[in-house]
Amino acid sequence: MSKNFLFLVVLMLSACSLFGQSIKKSRLIVLSDIEAEADDTESFVRLMLYSNEIDIEGLIATTSVWKKTSVAPEAIKKIVRAYGKVQPNLLKHEAGFPTAETLLAKVKHGLPVYGMKGVGEGRNSEGSDWIVKVLEENDERPLWIAVWGGVNTLAQALYTIEHTKSKAEARRLIAKLRVYTISDQDDSGIWIRKNFPKLFYIVSPGDDYGSATWIAINSFITGIDNHKISNSWLAENIQQGHGPLGAEYPDVAYGMEGDTPSWLSLIPNGLNAPEHSDWGGWGGRYERYEPDFAKEKRGSSGVPHQPEPRAIWTNATDTYTPTLPQEYGRTIKLDTATFTGNKVSLWRWRDDFQNDFAARMAWCTESYPEANHPPVPVLSSPNEITVKSGEGISLNASNSYDPDGDNLSFQWFSYPEAGSYKKALITHTENMHKIWFVAPNVQKKETAHIILKVTDKGTPHLSRYQRIIITILPE
Repeated sequence: MSKNFLFLVVLMLSACSLFGQSIKKSRLIVLSDIEAEADDTESFVRLMLYSNEIDIEGLIATTSVWKKTSVAPEAIKKIVRAYGKVQPNLLKHEAGFPTAETLLAKVKHGLPVYGMKGVGEGRNSEGSDWIVKVLEENDERPLWIAVWGGVNTLAQALYTIEHTKSKAEARRLIAKLRVYTISDQDDSGIWIRKNFPKLFYIVSPGDDYGSATWIAINSFITGIDNHKISNSWLAENIQQGHGPLGAEYPDVAYGMEGDTPSWLSLIPNGLNAPEHSDWGGWGGRYERYEPDFAKEKRGSSGVPHQPEPRAIWTNATDTYTPTLPQEYGRTIKLDTATFTGNKVSLWRWRDDFQNDFAARMAWCTESYPEANHPPVPVLSSPNEITVKSGEGISLNASNSYDPDGDNLSFQWFSYPEAGSYKKALITHTENMHKIWFVAPNVQKKETAHIILKVTDKGTPHLSRYQRIIITILPE
């Protein structure tokens, strides 16, 4: 069987699992203070490689506390044009990559002013008008706004909606918004949260970036292998020898891709669940609560730091024990070190999403047979099951396959933080294609999340997942 024929089969089958439903793409608008420093450009390069997995609805140049008086839409267009040169080759690997012309038409700009100076009567911009236009389209899917700099362009769009729409229509439009801001980079973020209390909003509040979940994408973590965020890894796998898009990826200045976590969880990989931020995924895990202002640290950007007026989606703590390879016997074992903290919820997936990035960058220049493509995990049972205390649970992923014919490795593990039952149902390494365990005794209905991770042995190793949600009833 040729790889090209197998590729067509995968395209038809991978849209849904054996028992799952087809996945709708997430809609995304990006607000970026590009050229304030290098990391926005880096994040745009990565985003282009996933433009077939996410419906990109707008790329808007804005200001921030680091870039108060100018915007740089041409810098976004430069990256999109580089993408256009490799888009034909990307289509050899997966369908759905939009043309550069399609994306260029969605590049807009906000006002070249800082924060609340750009919010109010008569302060509409091409960017704020575009957000309103996209929201008004006949599409009931949520619209994600990933904010990589200041948020005043979104604030003005909300101001416009509030002052030009009926209350019912304003509620309808705002209910479609999902906002993830990379901390607070101007003074309009807290204004939004005060004036639109029902707006879905993920943020590590204030400007203390060191305490934020998102910074784990580039944090050096003592006790683990950090090679895949090193400058040498980026040079070899992203920047050099991978065509014009890779050549646009600049050297790291302050930190690699600090903005990327705002959209990583929109990638349909079997783990990510954008509408359930507390379930965890490549972009981290977040819970809804009102932070304790007295315990929050201050940064040095000068963005006003004020108590939160209401609950927000923000930093959540994970406890994670990595696995290590073994030369003999069971191929993996649990590490002796266990990590706990809000950054853990993001960096625990870092090797996986960096490998995925490297593979897609290779798609820019390589033919289908030369490159690696992610495996397709398939469960022989539904992703949601209900059992009673003491009942046995059997899970089987033997129908999983790889589009390149690579050998597959399996790993099953509990994700206690994602469910109501906070103890792990799986307490040791499980690396077969099937698993059996017993539901614990519970006094009330509980939910527990099990993650199946399937990894190929191609280069680089690529992983995809299935999330199994088990509802456990009292006996």
